[in-house]
Amino acid sequence: MKKIRKEKEKIIRTWKGWTTIENAPIYEDMLIKEVFPTVKKNGVDGLEKVSISTKKNIDEMEFFLVLQFDSLKSVKKFAGEKYETAYIPDNAKKVLKRYDKTAEHYELKGELIL
Repeated sequence: MKKIRKEKEKIIRTWKGWTTIENAPIYEDMLIKEVFPTVKKNGVDGLEKVSISTKKNIDEMEFFLVLQFDSLKSVKKFAGEKYETAYIPDNAKKVLKRYDKTAEHYELKGELIL
């Protein structure tokens, strides 16, 4: 195993939202084609990657998003000074059934390449 240490601060932001089963493909497509491309176009260059994971429940789809930023400054550029507040565009709110009102933030210490 090889551990890769980051030379520079990295911030991981996590958040969850839920849609109906029917709206899940619409929301996923919106994230990929609208939400995050717009974020990058708006100058949030420090957003390095986004992971979209889902879990199908009985009557809904759970989305778990993991965003990696190059710094807390970039997180604030993305979400504002009250960066703990979830960033949810109005068009996304229309297809979400419910969602976390806040996001969690972690400092990335390193990664294991197996």
